[in-house]
Amino acid sequence: MSSKVAVFWPGDYRSLPNEWALPQAREATANLMAALKKLGRSPYLVDGFITRPDQAIETLGPIHDPMIGLFVHWTYAPHTVDGVVGKDSPLLLASNFSPTWPGLVALLNTAASLESVGRKASRVWSDQPDWTTDARFMERLDEWCSTGLIAYDQAELRPSPPVAAKEAAIASQVHDAIARRRILALMLGDTSMGMINGYFGPRLLYPIGFSEHKVDQAWLIERQRSISDRRIDDAFRFVQDKGVVFHWETPDALDFTPAATREQLRGYLTVLDLIDEFKADCLGWQYQLGLLKSLPPSDFAEGLLNSHARPEGDGQVIITSTEVDQGNLVPMELMKRVLRAKGLPAAVMFHDVRWGGMHEGRFLWLLLNSGSSGAYAFNHDESTLKGVHSHRQPSGYFPVPGGTFAGVSLAGPITWARAWIDAAGKLVMDLGQGESVELPEPVREAWHKGSTPQWPFMAADLGCSMETIMAHYMSNHIAVVYGDILGEMVALSERLGLRVRLISR
Repeated sequence: MSSKVAVFWPGDYRSLPNEWALPQAREATANLMAALKKLGRSPYLVDGFITRPDQAIETLGPIHDPMIGLFVHWTYAPHTVDGVVGKDSPLLLASNFSPTWPGLVALLNTAASLESVGRKASRVWSDQPDWTTDARFMERLDEWCSTGLIAYDQAELRPSPPVAAKEAAIASQVHDAIARRRILALMLGDTSMGMINGYFGPRLLYPIGFSEHKVDQAWLIERQRSISDRRIDDAFRFVQDKGVVFHWETPDALDFTPAATREQLRGYLTVLDLIDEFKADCLGWQYQLGLLKSLPPSDFAEGLLNSHARPEGDGQVIITSTEVDQGNLVPMELMKRVLRAKGLPAAVMFHDVRWGGMHEGRFLWLLLNSGSSGAYAFNHDESTLKGVHSHRQPSGYFPVPGGTFAGVSLAGPITWARAWIDAAGKLVMDLGQGESVELPEPVREAWHKGSTPQWPFMAADLGCSMETIMAHYMSNHIAVVYGDILGEMVALSERLGLRVRLISR
């Protein structure tokens, strides 16, 4: 492999996140350059953050040296993929593994997006102040420099486990219902914030029993005008009576007022009407970036839709996938149906794989996403919204004031899932089991404040090593339920035609 190595910075489309992450980018770059030089390589830095697909094409396209994309904050996958697709030069994705900004979230999204278009890449990461002292990091970087690829342990990637007869019967029951009436997903938008791996489309959805109906989310602006004040009043009273705690007009968020929450409820009711009009079973909601300056954040509405207790509801959740991510929408809807068939609360949580750390001898992931975690995670009670807190979404990302749907997830056994597209263009269902863990308050507060404290929180043992997730997991998102539905999800996924990959110790 060439001794010259190009290092580039994938960026956010928005300027402020790039500015905030600049110190981390410079620090990580210094670490990476020092590590490459220690291995006898001649690295050079591509100037500036890549913030648009055309920049990726024009900047990375002409480079034929081996390349390393450095991820220290959220970046859009096209800001890497569009500049490297169609080439076979060695490509490495590197992250500083820090909770401050979602750099490893971007690495996982970009890695999965590259996989979905058949572009090979390797991954590497370090949480050490000096990367040259991180022996495993240096070994892997040396392997990539020598061979152009990194081989990772695959011991925890397992084939489908045996399924008990009772589990298979429940899966058959759910499958038969889908065969009678295929699942209709209402999609408010297409893809969001460069998540190439999150869009499947009809050619992949139809064979597994799903259809999509796309509605331009610009409809929301016009349709909100028809929502009456009486309906908003009733919804506003409902969420307060059911126990939501609103953190209005705090010193750092004076513009987050009851009026802002009412506008979020107007959006919720608008979407509820669209779901009813099209008789949709589940929802993907883009919001970002198209509505950022037009409507308040969708997160509070998404959390309500994913909750049993909701205004104008029937006691059931309407599965809602934030950022129109079909890779989470598919398993979330299937998990909901399995839970209902078993007579269990049909609550499915949507999270980012944000960061993780050691606690009492085991590695726990911090699962943290701004939208789509329902109230059940915070109270284990279908009848209430207690435990839900609504904080103003950070203004640097969300200029129109509006609140989150946040809380601290309770402890308990979990099943998790993710659907993704492999290099052959086929759908795969990743499945695993683990545990949501209650952290001591000082630890939880430190983890939460070190990331985004306005967002819902879950500390989770995913039932496998951190290394396996970082090396092999094919998404930035994950779907989580409480309880054991692994066997049913294995059987149902296979009956629908998805290849199943169990990730387990």
